[in-house]
Amino acid sequence: MDEMCLNIGEAAGHVYGLLENGETNMKKLKEHLKSNDFDQQVTWMAIGWLAREDKICITRASNQWSLKLK
Repeated sequence: MDEMCLNIGEAAGHVYGLLENGETNMKKLKEHLKSNDFDQQVTWMAIGWLAREDKICITRASNQWSLKLK
């Protein structure tokens, strides 16, 4: 596995770990990953990874996106 895939997988682990504490919104998620040195593109890829694995539920209410574990 190349370095980028490892980086995305690591970011996905951070997303999953944060969501173990409950639902969160995209703003908080992006802030959490940025504080752990992941850029915005890796954040989107990590969310996609977890969505593809059917691990998370993504919802939108008005202009706010929220994520939670399934």
